[in-house]
Amino acid sequence: MALAPRLDLRQTQSLVMTPQLQQAIKLLAASNLEIESFVGDALEANPLLEAGAVSRDGDTGPDDGAGAADDIPRDEVTSDRLMAQGQGESEAPLDIDASALDRDRDTGASDVEWGASLRDAEWGAAGSGGGLGGSGYAGEDALPDITSTRASETTLAEHLDAQIGALACNPREAFVARHLAGLLDEAGYLTADLAEIGRDLGVDMDCIEDALEVVQMCDPTGVGARNLAECLRLQAREADRLDPCMAALIDNLDLVARGEVARLKRLCQVDDEDFGDMLRELRSLDPKPGLAFATSSDMAVIPDILLHAKDDGGWDIRLNEATLPRLVVNRDYYVELSAGSPDEETRGWLKEKLADAHWLIRALDQRQRTILKTAAEIVKRQDGFFRRGVAELRPLTLREVAEEIDMHESTVSRVTSNKYLHCDRGCFELKYFFTSGVARTGEGSDGEGASSEAIKARIKALTDAEDPKKVLSDQKLADMLNEEGFELARRTVAKYREAIGIGSSAQRRRAKKLASIGQ
Repeated sequence: MALAPRLDLRQTQSLVMTPQLQQAIKLLAASNLEIESFVGDALEANPLLEAGAVSRDGDTGPDDGAGAADDIPRDEVTSDRLMAQGQGESEAPLDIDASALDRDRDTGASDVEWGASLRDAEWGAAGSGGGLGGSGYAGEDALPDITSTRASETTLAEHLDAQIGALACNPREAFVARHLAGLLDEAGYLTADLAEIGRDLGVDMDCIEDALEVVQMCDPTGVGARNLAECLRLQAREADRLDPCMAALIDNLDLVARGEVARLKRLCQVDDEDFGDMLRELRSLDPKPGLAFATSSDMAVIPDILLHAKDDGGWDIRLNEATLPRLVVNRDYYVELSAGSPDEETRGWLKEKLADAHWLIRALDQRQRTILKTAAEIVKRQDGFFRRGVAELRPLTLREVAEEIDMHESTVSRVTSNKYLHCDRGCFELKYFFTSGVARTGEGSDGEGASSEAIKARIKALTDAEDPKKVLSDQKLADMLNEEGFELARRTVAKYREAIGIGSSAQRRRAKKLASIGQ
C-alpha cells in the first residue's frame, strides 16, 4: 500500500471549559480573602465596575455617591438569607430572599450561563432524641472557642528584639542575637545548626554562643533552647530551683514519660515527698514559652456563614455581609463613554468590559447562593450537633448533600473548602461536618450510624472517667461501646483512641500514677 500525505476531515464532540467557566469554578472554591483580592484586581482592570457600600436599610450604592441614571438601574451583588423552621415546629419552606439580577441584552451575553434557578426547598429539623452523654471532648468545653485566639499582635521576634539591644555587649553581638531570634520557631526553640549559622554570617562559634546566651537571657525564660530539657533547665535556673536533684530529673525526661518512678527516685536521690514536689515544680514550667506571642502566620478566622437559633426553634442562616464584596456597574458612565467614542474599536472594548462586569456580578451572586444552599443542607443534617454538641454529629458525605441540593459532588467539595460557619458552639470549617461513621444499633439510633467524631468524644469521656486503679483496656472500651449500640472492634477503638492523642492503657496507668504522686 502506497504511503502518501492526505487531508482528512473529522467531526467529534468534546466538553471544553471556557476561560470564564474555569474562573467561575475557581471563585467557588476561593476563600473570602482570595475573593477580596480578585475583586480588587477586577476593579482596577474594569472602569465600569465600582465598589458599593451598604447603607442602614440594606441598599447598595457606590462609595463615591455617584448615582446612576433613573431609567438605567445599576447591577449589584446582593446578599442572601435563609430562614428554616426548626425542631418541634411544623415543616416550613426554606425561604431564599435574593434580588433579581438585571441582565441587559443589548450589551452582549456572557458565554457562561448559570444553571437552573434555585428551587424552593422544604425540610423540617431533625427530631429530638436521646443522645450520648459525656464531658471533656464530647462537651462544649472541648469545642473551638472563637474568643480563645491570642489577642497579642506582637510576635516573639519583635518582643525579643526590644530586649536584645540592652543585653548585648556590642552591636555585632546584638546583630547575631537578633538573627538567632528570627530563626526561632513559634514555640521559641532554635532548631537550626549553630555551626551552619556561623558559616552563613561569617562569625566564629564563640560569637554565636555568646549571642545565643543573650537570647536565652530574654523574657520569656526558656526561649532560644535547642530542646525541651534545655528549655526547662533555663526556667528552673531562673526560678533558683536547678539543684542537683532537679537537674537529674530534667536530664531523664524519657523516664518521666515512661513513669519509671522508682528508678527516677534513685537517680535523684530523693524520697516520695521530695519527688512529688519536684514533679509539681516540673509541671509548672512552660515547655513552649513562645506560644504566648503571635506568629507571622497567625490569622483570625472570619466566618462566611452565620447561624443563629430563632425563638420559634428554627434556624436563621445568613452570609456574613461584612466579608461580601459589593459591586455595582456604573451604566450611566458606560453610556457617557459610548457617546463620546466615535470609533467602533473603542465601543467594542466598552461592550466587552460591560459584559465582563455583568458576568462577575452573576458569578459572585451564584457563589453566594450556592454557599447558602449547601450550608442550609448541612444544618438540616447536623441539627443535633448544633443543639446538643459533638456527640450528636452524624455521618455525612459530600454525595448525600450533593444529591439533596441537586448539584455535583465536586461542586459541594469546592463550596465547603476554606469556608467557615459560626454558631453558638464556635467557628467550624464546613468540611468538619463531613465525617465517616459506623453502624449503630439499639434504642435511640433511629436507623442512623454514629460519626467518628461522636465515637472519639465517647472514648475520651470514658477514659477521663476511668478509675486510675482500673484503667480501661481497648477491649473493655470496645465492649462498653458495643453495649451502647456502637458496632466497633478492638482495633477500631485503638485507632480512634490514638487519633485523639490518648495513650494506651499502660501509658495512662503510669500517667495517672505520676499525677497522684505530684498532687
